[in-house]
Amino acid sequence: MAKILIADDESKLRRLVCDFLRRSGHTPVEASTGREVLDIFNSDEKIDLYLLDIMIPEVDGWEICRQIRKTSSVPIILLTARSAEYDQIMGFDAGADDYVTKPFSTSELMARVDVLYRRVEMSAGLADNSHANVITSGEFELNMRNRTLTKNGVPIELTQVEFQIMEYFFTNQDAALSRTDILEKVWGSDYFGEEKIVDVNIRRLRMKVEDDPSAPKHLLTMWGVGYKWIA
Repeated sequence: MAKILIADDESKLRRLVCDFLRRSGHTPVEASTGREVLDIFNSDEKIDLYLLDIMIPEVDGWEICRQIRKTSSVPIILLTARSAEYDQIMGFDAGADDYVTKPFSTSELMARVDVLYRRVEMSAGLADNSHANVITSGEFELNMRNRTLTKNGVPIELTQVEFQIMEYFFTNQDAALSRTDILEKVWGSDYFGEEKIVDVNIRRLRMKVEDDPSAPKHLLTMWGVGYKWIA
């Protein structure tokens, strides 16, 4: 299974999460400061998924996300007692794939971990077996094997979730997709969170793919329906 890093300065919480990770067949790695997380990330140790407390000492979870996203699309789930929508948006803007608010049930957290890790594994498997390795849409190219998106040949850095959203749009070009459609396709039917996670990720994607995110030409809002991608 996966090697998962849990970063939190509360030792009881770390031990609890580690216990449940082991029961689920995963290998936990612990860190109590943000500096420890970055040291592990920059080492030769391969971590398959990160669980990061936002308020961890030395380097906060948001900044850790930003540092990791400079070179990696490894899955990241943020853990925080801050439940305001603004804080969630900050987390997604920093590059997180999911966001879990404290206090949380361990069963919910394990479900989120399993869904995210399983989705990444499945997506990688589909890419390996895909005959259509590159999907073209106007000036954009989505490379299924390399898990990359380019615009006029220039790479666009995407998280795992963002790539899967773009894959869904590229395979359904010109079709209006509801938030529920996107949520179930990308996060899975057993996702515990709210539909607004779709809107936050669409906002982030527009910042990356549109020349003018305030007047999108490709990733359009279909009022009362959801979203549509056009070349």
